[in-house]
Amino acid sequence: MTQHDDNGAAAAAPATADAAGIGLSGLILDEPLLWERGRYGRTAIDLPPSGVPSRPLTGPRAGDGPDWPDLSELEVVRHFTRLSTWNFGVDTGMYPLGSCTMKYNPKVNETVAAMAGFTGAHPLLPDEACQGALEIMYETERLLAAVSGLEAASLQPAAGAHGELCGMLMIAAYHRHHNTGKTVVLIPDTAHGTNPATAAMCGLTEVKVPVGPDGRMAPDTVRSLIDDSVAAIMVTNPNTLGIFESHLPEISRMIHNAGGLVYADGANLNAIMGRVDMAKMGVDVLHFNLHKSMSTPHGGGGPGSGPVAVAESLVPYLPGPRVIREDGRYRLVDDFPLSIGRLHPFHGQFGIYLRAYAYLLSVGNRLRDVSGLAVLNANYLRARLREAFDLPYDSDCMHEVVFTDAKQRGHKVTTLDIAKRLIDLGYHPPTIYFPLVVNGALMIEPTETECKEELDGFAEAMLAIAREAETDPDSLHRAPVRSKVGRLDETLAARKPKLTGD
Repeated sequence: MTQHDDNGAAAAAPATADAAGIGLSGLILDEPLLWERGRYGRTAIDLPPSGVPSRPLTGPRAGDGPDWPDLSELEVVRHFTRLSTWNFGVDTGMYPLGSCTMKYNPKVNETVAAMAGFTGAHPLLPDEACQGALEIMYETERLLAAVSGLEAASLQPAAGAHGELCGMLMIAAYHRHHNTGKTVVLIPDTAHGTNPATAAMCGLTEVKVPVGPDGRMAPDTVRSLIDDSVAAIMVTNPNTLGIFESHLPEISRMIHNAGGLVYADGANLNAIMGRVDMAKMGVDVLHFNLHKSMSTPHGGGGPGSGPVAVAESLVPYLPGPRVIREDGRYRLVDDFPLSIGRLHPFHGQFGIYLRAYAYLLSVGNRLRDVSGLAVLNANYLRARLREAFDLPYDSDCMHEVVFTDAKQRGHKVTTLDIAKRLIDLGYHPPTIYFPLVVNGALMIEPTETECKEELDGFAEAMLAIAREAETDPDSLHRAPVRSKVGRLDETLAARKPKLTGD
């Protein structure tokens, strides 16, 4: 929890915005801590007498024992139900966070992952006792390699950033093994923000590549930065502006000719799945964000899964152990002398990439339709909002579109004001102030799972806010007014966080 300036929730939103949104005034439920709600002697269930004699807690740390609240079953149910009304997720409404791909995940994949044969399998079972699990691991790696166009894959990385680290560790190991002495990594302005830190963790040095006037890397700019020290380039494609790096094949050839390798951040894969062969674009290693593109849980601190796929030159460096198939049987093998070693205590997050396996099997050869609809939806919003909001890079986008608050700034309305008013209208705000190369960015990604009616509702809400910025800008400075709390004092919250329930 954080300190905030609570403006209350009773004020009505302006009529201009009222007409567009799905947000309505209604019950706003509050809920105290369980210790405040409980009363001594209440219980949620009657247990039979214990056949084991009770003994008091002893020892210097025992004290009086845990202070469990005494609650009835109804109090427990209402407590967690009321807390759930404070949440907003993709099951509630559209979640247009650019760069995050907050798409709807079909529930059937959750059902598959919850099957007892999967949830009950212990990771220390011998190979002969878990052939089904090993087959799923083997086939999932094959499917991911096929989606990318690359040679082989590993499921060990436990998140997208972990996969990024895995990819760069393999690149560093490759250069050590070949004694190249190369230590420099080229990183575009439009790459994801974790890329420089990952390069540094692998003992490599970053050199920034400035974005070109069309939002893409310019081949001449990259060429001017290449020398004998360049070990790799880290590319996000499509990049964080939502623009496809169409020069990547040419840039990859430059890097390869200089003895370097090409790492591709797969965070935006949802725009190009089934349509782009990464190997033909010169990519040597790609990580997947399964939570973004392939129906696995997103957020909440994990668990996650960030597999990597590699070209033939990097296969020897993949993490071990690896699943191999011999004579119709599957087994784990760890005899790879050039491997970077284990990245995970066992074999990756099995329950997570199991969901991705189910998703890929269910979608099949329609995977290209997924990316096609993601691009269509983003370009539809781009077309609907381009007159009301500034487009810093006015070209066809991929899965996401980046606007700015430049047209509203003259009315003293900022990106933050726009995002806060969207809450009043029942929509989760898009990503704001990212990517950093765009001042006042509004980064919108609708994904392929939203229908036209939902896109139109969001567009109407955004257009209503643009009109309100012209007619009543002061009202936007107070937003949100319909949420549980009003506009937060974000500076105070950052400097003096309130970390208790008092």
